[in-house]
Parts: sequence; structure tokens; C-alpha cells
Amino acid sequence: MATQRTIDTHTHILTLETAALITKASPKTPVTITAQDADFATLDVAGVVYKDFPTGGFDIARRLKDMDATGIDVHVLSATPQTYLYGLGEELSGIVATIQNDQMAKHVAAHPDRFMAIATLPLGQPERAADELKRVITKLGFKGAMFASNFQGKNLDDPMFEPLWAAAEQLGAFMFVHPNNIAGADRLKSYYLANLIGNPLDTTIAAASLIFGGVMDRYPKLKVMLAHGGGFTPYQAARWEHGWAVRGETKVNVKTQPKGIAKRFIYDTILHSDQTLEAMIGLVGADKVMLGSDYPYDMGMMDCVKHVRGLKISDADKSAILQGNFEKFLAGMSA
Repeated sequence: MATQRTIDTHTHILTLETAALITKASPKTPVTITAQDADFATLDVAGVVYKDFPTGGFDIARRLKDMDATGIDVHVLSATPQTYLYGLGEELSGIVATIQNDQMAKHVAAHPDRFMAIATLPLGQPERAADELKRVITKLGFKGAMFASNFQGKNLDDPMFEPLWAAAEQLGAFMFVHPNNIAGADRLKSYYLANLIGNPLDTTIAAASLIFGGVMDRYPKLKVMLAHGGGFTPYQAARWEHGWAVRGETKVNVKTQPKGIAKRFIYDTILHSDQTLEAMIGLVGADKVMLGSDYPYDMGMMDCVKHVRGLKISDADKSAILQGNFEKFLAGMSA
């Protein structure tokens, strides 16, 4: 019997070479990575400094070592949120996205048994983003894309994004919503609340916008993954369904009672609690959950494989979360 592969669907990468290429393409937005010690570096994106960026985020050998140590066979690579760089303008945003995608393709080609990839996109130019999504899937073998939960305060149901959603459904792409540019930032400056609360909050806003904006109805085959266990979505979706029944504002774009909203999305396992993850699985079903670590960041779960294997769920459900669900998605994508 073949040993099961484990597939981590939520990881980020930004190598020294990629940083240098971004800087060359956009000198006014220099990206540098400066080692602090063997385990951490300082990431500087156009003067915004992020200390303690883990070495595995930019060093492939360290990444592979960490994967082996934690029982992860495959990383699905995505860009770092710090380098989405949506505000560079139409031409430059597209160039920077292409640079990062071509670099990830190179890593996959060098380690085809260890890496897959999902693209970053110039989200502010949805038609160009749709073209880039088509390119990476048809030419580079990517599985989909990761993108921010909003664009400069515009929610993902904004009409500007229609070309991207249409292309994503047509391609059967894996569309991963990752929080960025969070709502309520002015009240989340203390205690690291921008991440502890702001990130899951903005993911939740994105999910609700996709539902009540009618995007998920217009594109019923759309496959949308929500980061960090979906934010608050699985636990508040029933409230949204009740809200549709009693509030006219919710019916503007959704003409029939939404049911099973929580099951309309896919979720990673990053919840930091056996009980919470088991509860989410109970709400949405194990078939809607995929392994995720958020490598290499400190708010991630490097022990995600061990975590899933220790859950009080069936072995079949564990297998599905660790590998089977993503493999099933890939099979459907190529069908």
C-alpha cells in the first residue's frame, strides 16, 4: 500500500532572487531580505519593515528540511502578502505578479515532487488578472491563485472583478482568499489585534460579500478557499441565512433563501485548536477542509500534519484533509 502524501495548501515564498527581480522591475518599490541570524531575516518592502521573517520563507533548502521534519510532502507555493503590491499601477502590477509567478514555476520545475503553485495576480486590473490566471494554469501548470480579501477597500463582489470570477470558473481554478488591507485597522493597532482579529475579520467580510453580492450564485462552480479556518464564516453563516429571511438589504442580489452557506467554501486547518477544528469539520464536512500551515509565518501551524492526525475524526476524514480533498480537486480540474 502506497504511503499517503501530505499536501500543505497554504504556504508562502519570496526568495532572494525574486526580491531582486521585483526591485529591478520597480526601483521605487525595493524589496530586500537581510539575514538577522540562521533562522530569521528582515524583510523590507519599500520601506515597510517586517522583522523576524523566517529563513524558510526565502531559502529552499531550509524549506525542504522543515517540510521533512514536520511530515509534509508537498507545499502549494504562493506569494507573500507583503509582495502583492497591487498599488503599483496597471503595467507594473502585472509585471511584478508575472515575476513572482515565473519564479514559483521555476521552483516547481526544480522540485516537482515537493512543490505545486498558485499564482499572485494584479487584482486591481481584473481583466489582466484573468489573463494571468489563464496563463499560469494553461502554460505553467498552476492550480489557481491566492489574492487579497479586498482591493483598496473594494470588496470582492465589486462589479470590477467579474472578468476574474468568470475566468476562474471556466478554468476550474483553486481561488484562495487571503486577508490583507484589513478593515478596522485604526482600532486594531494594539496587542497584535491586526492579525489576531483583523485577518480573520477581513476574510469573513470577503466571504459574506461573495455570498450577498451574488458572486457565488452567478458562478456556481467557483471553488473558493478561505484562509485561517475561514475567519468567522463557518460559525456565523447560519446568522447570514437568518438575516436573508428577515432583512430586505440582503435580498438585493440574492433572490432565493441561501442555504448551507458555510459549505459553499473550502477551508484550511489553521485554527490552533483540536476542538475548534473538529467543530468546523462538523459544520462544513471533512470534504471542505484541506491541510494548511501558513508556512513560514509565526502565526501558522508548522505541526499541522500531527494536528490533523490527532483529531477525533475518522481515519478516512483525516486522509481526505491531508491529501485526498486537494487531489480530488486536481482531478476535477483536469477533467
